[in-house]
Amino acid sequence: MRITSKGQVTIPQEIREQCGLMPHTQVRFLVENGRVLIEKESAALTPSTDGLQRLRRARLRSRLSTDELLALSRGAEHP
Repeated sequence: MRITSKGQVTIPQEIREQCGLMPHTQVRFLVENGRVLIEKESAALTPSTDGLQRLRRARLRSRLSTDELLALSRGAEHP
């Protein structure tokens, strides 16, 4: 694999899938013992991302009413 004139490389699809590197995934670069490592950054939980994750989990485990979904999106716990 070659680095482009812009310093870019393509991560092979098999590696992207194995590591969960989807489009727009944030990564960071580390240098250890002369090697460059790419590490997937853990997503910081903001109120909006936390709410979305809670909605996704709730959707998977039960059928919630619109009111229950709205309560979850506002940070209220589901009974």
